[in-house]
Amino acid sequence: MPTRRRATRTEPRLGQRLLFLSVLFGVLLSFPLLGVFDHETRVGGVPGLYLYILLIWVLLVGITGFLVRKSSGD
Repeated sequence: MPTRRRATRTEPRLGQRLLFLSVLFGVLLSFPLLGVFDHETRVGGVPGLYLYILLIWVLLVGITGFLVRKSSGD
């Protein structure tokens, strides 16, 4: 019975964390921050803007996967 209580307690937290994560990445992918990286700089031959978007996307997938896997492992 305690595991059931614990599972119902963590579900709202998981939802809140995922909502916060989506808002955070929405802000990170908004125009003002994208404008910072929209220059002719290149890192290893890759434009800085593309690299920034790719890194943000990888972080989003990794953190979301970590949160979901951590909550299902309880």
